[in-house]
Amino acid sequence: MSVGTESLVTVTATINGEPRTFTVPGHRTLLDALRSELGLTGTKSSCTEGECGACTVMLDGHAVNSCLVLAAEVDGHEVLTVEGVSVDGGTDLQQAFLEHGAVQCGFCIPGQVMSAEYLLSRNPDPSVQEIRDAMSGNLCRCASYNRIVEAVRQTATKRVSTRG
Repeated sequence: MSVGTESLVTVTATINGEPRTFTVPGHRTLLDALRSELGLTGTKSSCTEGECGACTVMLDGHAVNSCLVLAAEVDGHEVLTVEGVSVDGGTDLQQAFLEHGAVQCGFCIPGQVMSAEYLLSRNPDPSVQEIRDAMSGNLCRCASYNRIVEAVRQTATKRVSTRG
């Protein structure tokens, strides 16, 4: 590669259940590709250092900070964003966030929702401490932590009782 030119990478991945192909510079993060190339702006950019959790998505079923993953790394993989979990409007979890007043400024909520969905997919009936531990990678500047924990706990309880 010569000075002043960028190496472009073509990526084919399943994004929110749909096969998508896009071309990005080799250094582009998944976060930036989701927002810029794919128009999926629900995933938020905040710290860009993997510290805040605002950019949490699921990659092959695992919660990841999309600011720390290169877009090229998702070639051949599956990515689920907040838009993908709320295809038909708000989910029960998102409704619980609203009911508990856990949504204040709303900036961190997409990442919070993705982390909570990841937790609930792995542990359908977590304790309050397990919820706190699982959500510890997501920062909320409005300090809605207790309300977020309550919303996740309520969702878990309802989901378990409907499966029962």
